[in-house]
Formats: sequence, C-alpha cells, structure tokens
Amino acid sequence: MKMIFQVILALLIGVVAGIITGLTPGIHVNLISLLLLSSAPVLVRFFNLTSLAIFIIAMSITHTFLDSIPSIYLGAPDSDMALGVLPGHRYLLKGHGYAAVKLTLIGSLGAIILSILLFPLLIPVVKHGYPLIETYMGYFLLLVALFMILRDKQKLWALIVFLLSGTLGLIVLSMPNLSNPLFPMLSGLFGISTLIISLLRRQSLPAQITIKETPLDKKKTIKALVSGQASGFLTAVFPGLGAATAAVISLQFTKKLGDHGFMILIGAINTVNFTLSLLTLLVLGKARNGAVITVQKLLENITLAHILLFLCTALIAGGTAFILGMLISRGFSKLIMKVNYRVLVLGIISFIFILTIILCNPLGLLILVVSTAIGLIPPEKKLPRVHSMGCLLVPIITYFLI
Repeated sequence: MKMIFQVILALLIGVVAGIITGLTPGIHVNLISLLLLSSAPVLVRFFNLTSLAIFIIAMSITHTFLDSIPSIYLGAPDSDMALGVLPGHRYLLKGHGYAAVKLTLIGSLGAIILSILLFPLLIPVVKHGYPLIETYMGYFLLLVALFMILRDKQKLWALIVFLLSGTLGLIVLSMPNLSNPLFPMLSGLFGISTLIISLLRRQSLPAQITIKETPLDKKKTIKALVSGQASGFLTAVFPGLGAATAAVISLQFTKKLGDHGFMILIGAINTVNFTLSLLTLLVLGKARNGAVITVQKLLENITLAHILLFLCTALIAGGTAFILGMLISRGFSKLIMKVNYRVLVLGIISFIFILTIILCNPLGLLILVVSTAIGLIPPEKKLPRVHSMGCLLVPIITYFLI
C-alpha cells in the first residue's frame, strides 16, 4: 500500500514539475533530473528509487506536451520546439495561438498512444537493425542536408544560411565552459529574429479565439503522426539526434503538411523522442537523453517490469498534460490580449536577454546577437527557416563522420 501511494504521489509531483519546466524557458528537465540525482541519498528516506524514476518520467512527458506554449506565445524555444516557433507565431498573429497549441497537444497525445502500441514491435527492429545502420547515419544526414538545400529555389542563399548556422553550431557546442549553449543560439535563430521581424512590420496581435473548435484534417493528421513516429524513432535510437533534427528529416520526405500538419508533427516528434528512449534503454542498455540517463543511474538493473510501469506512467501523465495544456493555453490567450503587443514583444526580447545572462555567461550574449543576425536572413531572403537548423545538423554530421 505504501509503495502504491509513493508511486501515485511521485507521478503527481512529476506532472507539476513538468508544468514548471514546460512553461519556463531555459529550465529543462535534464537540469531537474540532475538535481534529483544529486539529492537521491536524502530523497530515498521518503521515496524508493522506482518512485523517483517515475517522477522523472512523469515530469519529462508533461514537459514534452507543454513546452509548445512558451514557444508559440513568447517565441522562446528550446531545442525540441525551435522549428515550431514561426508556424506557431503565424497562428498567433491570426488570432489562433490556442489552436496552434491544441494541434501540438494532439500530436503529443497521438504520438504517445502510437508509441506504446508499437513498442513491442519495435523491440526486434532496434535489436537487429541498429548495428546495421549505425555506420551510415552520418551519410544519411548529409544527404538530408544536401536535399534540403538543393530543393530550395534560392540554393546559394540556402547554402549560405546552412553553413553560417552550422559554423555557429560547431563553435558554440565546442565551448567547454559555456552552460546551456543551445538557449542563446536557438533563441536568436528562431525566437528573437522572428519577434524583430514582427516589430519591423508593425504587426499587431488580434483577438485570440479560444472557443471555436479546430477542425482536424484527418489525412494531414495521420501523415504527421506517422512521419513523427518514424523520425522520432530515429532520434530516440541514435545518439546526438534531437527532435528538431527529426523535424528536418520529416519535412524533406513529407510533403504538403502545411502549418496545420506541421504543428501536429512537432508535438508528435517531441513526445516520441522521449517515449521511445525507454525502448533503447531496454534493448540496448543505452540512454539517449539526460532524464533517461538519470533513470538508468537510479535503477542499475532495469527490467521489462520497470519499462511497463514507466509506459503506464507516461500514458497517465500525457493524458493529464493534454487537459492541462488546453486549460493553460486558454489562459495564455486571454492574458496576452491585455498587454500592448509592441510592449509585449520588447518585454519578451528583454526577458530572453536576461535569461541568457542568468543561464549562460557574458559570452552567451554574443552568441545571442550573432545567432539573431543569422536568423534575420531567411525572412529577408524569403527562405524557409529550416536551413538555420544547420546549427544542429552540421555538428551531428561531424559527430558521426569524424
């Protein structure tokens, strides 16, 4: 009875923690997981190790549902939602910020259900397929990058943006003493640059619609979920790949999703990435993100029974996060209308600058300024912002090939 009580309590506290990390730019589940790991000797007096692991699973899943809210309403992305900023911002400027969040939530909920259903079938795929394609992953990503550039009408500018952002990524991610390097880089490339364009074009925020139902395009929804499942599976299996990289891969091979399907895709990939990380932990004994690494260190001998418990936790946390996400997004839509849009944008930019100083060192401000300058090129040259994902693709390709 005590064990059940601890599990339920850990799950509930994990959902609350996931709300905080999901809604607060710059605070990631990996940070909380590391703090929990360092505090484990004290926490085991009150909770067993399995309950602590459940807390991390519940927090991480909730985070994947709710991190779209600050990305869409505030333009402050983390690495998983970077590409979702611009389509989400377009929704916001049309008065449909709530609909954009709802689509990502639908993607996350559909993804977690599909991931759990496919979990048994993917076990032999990972077991036998991983050794065969591990060697060729770098070449595959290189082909994706080339295809991404060659399909663009402005190939030269696409190449310039890709190489500029890729060089920036190589420099930033090689800095040993820089904490949270992705925050200033991605905030500049996808967040502040988008907000500056809004200011320059003197855009205003229309009344946000929170009651009208969002009609789902069934064909696009299914295509987005299947595509998100496939590319999210790759990121969960291979080291170095993240949700944003999976979105780049999906966009090259999934046509005509539009903003509607793309928001579902972004939500799906984010959740698939974490859920199927449990698959690699079970089959390969390898953790692919900080939260799962913490779970692995807490429970040295992870069995199938543990994984089943974690999947149940993920499903419950995901269902809860879906409902909470809808309610919180509705609140954001009402609150954001009470503030002058120009003042709001300037406040968000200032907030990101302050967070950069807190989370990084003064060098982070330089990265923020440089990445913002690069991020202004795509809208000026009418290029897709996907080319700015060179900041992650180039370092990952280098990791696999060198």
